[in-house]
Amino acid sequence: MQPLKAIFRAAQRDRLIAFNPCEGLRLPSVERHEVVPLERDAVLALIEALPERYRGLGIVGVGAGLRIGEALGITVESVDFLRRQIRVTQQISPSSKEAPHLVGPKTRASRRTIPVGDFVLFGLSAHRERYEPGEFGLLFAMPDGSPIRRQRFGEVWRAATGKARMPGTNFHMLRHTYASLLIDAGESVKTVQARLGHASAVETLNTYAHLWPDSEDRTRAAVDAVLRDASCVRTVSRPVAVGTRSEV
Repeated sequence: MQPLKAIFRAAQRDRLIAFNPCEGLRLPSVERHEVVPLERDAVLALIEALPERYRGLGIVGVGAGLRIGEALGITVESVDFLRRQIRVTQQISPSSKEAPHLVGPKTRASRRTIPVGDFVLFGLSAHRERYEPGEFGLLFAMPDGSPIRRQRFGEVWRAATGKARMPGTNFHMLRHTYASLLIDAGESVKTVQARLGHASAVETLNTYAHLWPDSEDRTRAAVDAVLRDASCVRTVSRPVAVGTRSEV
């Protein structure tokens, strides 16, 4: 809406149009559905249901929070086993009308380096032992070495969700689950934003704010951590409910 409004404003300033038709217009509010991350057993079931050649894609989806295009664009050089990192610098083109090829990340913020643990490193190492790199040095490729089309992987993924009895679960749910794991571990909004490659912390909060611990509980814990053992309250055997006789 804002870019369109700016275009009309410029046209009005140049006297190409008499008035800006976007002035005074308000877009309807968009109803957001809360993200519900997958349970551990569900994630493992999905990964197990994938054919062996594609299993590593599920591993980097939940273990590094990669988008499907980013996962398909991983090259051998993208994975630094010594530093335990994956560098996201490219993705497989989203267009279905041309042969898949490497393009830049979705946004500038999507270009990032992600620390990964043994779950990811062992999975990618096993894949490297079984399969030769494909065209462009791609870690994941078709048997003939050509890049995996997103549509092709979509077919593989839908078959796996059916096998795991989880129809309708999309690959992006692995990314949401990765985010929830970081939040459960106590990572900050800025850290989660950086790992996911979001353009701003607002985008991260709009998607995952409900997964962070309730602020009331954190307030209680913060105060209790310092003052719980203060001498002035040690003689109280238990908290007194408001409105009881003991309070009078």
